[in-house]
Amino acid sequence: METGSGQDTGVAGAEPVWTGLPPGLLRMRRMLLVVWLGLLAVGLGVLLGLLCGPGWAAFALLPVALIVWGWVLIGRNWRSWRYAERADDLLISRGVLWREETVVPYGRMQLVEVTSGPVERHFGLASVQLHTAAAATDATIPGLDPAEAERLRDRLTELGEARSAGL
Repeated sequence: METGSGQDTGVAGAEPVWTGLPPGLLRMRRMLLVVWLGLLAVGLGVLLGLLCGPGWAAFALLPVALIVWGWVLIGRNWRSWRYAERADDLLISRGVLWREETVVPYGRMQLVEVTSGPVERHFGLASVQLHTAAAATDATIPGLDPAEAERLRDRLTELGEARSAGL
């Protein structure tokens, strides 16, 4: 996965420079997976062990298997997210089985906001949400470093204002 400034060279037909998401998002999602399914496994094991006997407590291994499976899937999903800033629009690509690429023209952006919930703040992450005139092209870029999220917000706002003014 390429990283860079996200600036397109402006050459027609040139491949955009893609920027992947930082590893902090991967760590956050994997930690949440382990915490929630780990608590479920322990609770299920204790409950089944007390109510049905120690043999039934083995069913608590099912959430553990889900942790292993989810660990791999979260990694694949994280690697699939990327974005590219081009001369006239922002590209956001994501998805493993069902690839989805969203093109957000700068002139159609109405609102660009940076959000960060308590868990995201704990991991030093923020998300950029783009709202456009058509709700179908609204987009989000999750798990960015706060400084990058603010830089992207400011740049997209500036480009959106220039494009909507017809400059």
